[in-house]
Amino acid sequence: MDKLVIRGGNPLLGTVRISGAKNAALPAMAAALLTEEPVILENIPHVRDIETTRKLLSAMGAEVELGYGRAKNRTTICCKNLSSPEASYELVKTMRASTLVLGPLVARCGRARVSLPGGCAIGARPIDLHIKGLERLGAKIDQQHGYVEASAERLKGAEIVFDKITVTGTEDLLMAAALADGETVMQNCAREPEVADLADLLNKMGAKIEGAGTATIRIKGVPKLKGAKHRIIPDRIEAATFILAGALTDGDLNISGCEPKHLGALLQKLEEVGVKTKSTRDSVRVEGSSALKAADVNTEEYPGFPTDVQAQYMALATQAEGTSIITENIFENRFMHALEMVRMGANIKIEGRRAVVRGKSQLGGAAVLASDLRASASLVLAALVAEGETIIDRVYHIDRGYENIEEKLRGVGAQIRRIGEILPKKR
Repeated sequence: MDKLVIRGGNPLLGTVRISGAKNAALPAMAAALLTEEPVILENIPHVRDIETTRKLLSAMGAEVELGYGRAKNRTTICCKNLSSPEASYELVKTMRASTLVLGPLVARCGRARVSLPGGCAIGARPIDLHIKGLERLGAKIDQQHGYVEASAERLKGAEIVFDKITVTGTEDLLMAAALADGETVMQNCAREPEVADLADLLNKMGAKIEGAGTATIRIKGVPKLKGAKHRIIPDRIEAATFILAGALTDGDLNISGCEPKHLGALLQKLEEVGVKTKSTRDSVRVEGSSALKAADVNTEEYPGFPTDVQAQYMALATQAEGTSIITENIFENRFMHALEMVRMGANIKIEGRRAVVRGKSQLGGAAVLASDLRASASLVLAALVAEGETIIDRVYHIDRGYENIEEKLRGVGAQIRRIGEILPKKR
């Protein structure tokens, strides 16, 4: 099992280019199930979750070509012959976004068999909202032996009001409604940029969708969708991670190829903390400060402060003067990285959904364990300012969502390397 070895103390200087958004690429790949024609996606990040989705689609009979060479961030997906509309537990258990195929499969094939995702390290993420929405669209749902089986001769437009905001639920039902008879009105929808990006792709494929990116989305179903070419938006969570890395290390970092308007909540919070940032159309320059000030954070659905940046912000809070209170409102078990930071010398106390972080702490290198994708990124950030060497285990989590993170960090001055598992010598 690979590990990352990081020696802290270097300010990050230079330019980092941001990859395409994993959380936009995954639903876009699922959307290819809605048509017999090829869908070409550009700016696809080379991360583990993309490979998992490729395997998932291929197992259904799709032809998925991941680009190489100059076209390495492009994929072409053709779902002309779907022989098996099923998502097995073996694939769904490694990536919960696999459930995004449920809506498209029912809409296109009239049936779907998708494994329930099971437990999750950061808390419950049930798909009951997906199921309730599909039932509203006329699907018959049966749950048995750990699988959801859905069927419908033809989905029919309906009014859907989400009990709570759900990103994947909004995306799943948006795809299903695109091929339903009549009009669907969805309310209390997720407003994330990734939802709007999916709707942009679907409209290129011939769908009729209005209001994506707002709380109310209207979809006029069409009989058939066609192929399309689409460029995935930049990854706002990767951009936020590197912006915080620059701020944390007292560096001078230019984050290029990003979308600053997707980062409003973070940039506003950094101004409060005492970090200078300057945005252009597609970049953010961050100048670190050795005099960071504590500031509280509450995670919220977009456009609020993202839960996917909470762990990385906690690393920054350990280096700020004063007490920061971080309240996690999205997931109930998303502070596991805090205990690892405490091992490095951080002063953090967990009180239910709140983390009380007292700074400024001198962090020291230690052996730590990554528990999930964003937790692993936060430990990388903490290690960048820790004294001595930090060894981060289970970095397969970080490979799920960050493309070449160690190469990007090395390119701006970090001392970081990857090592494989050291096996004992055979006697």
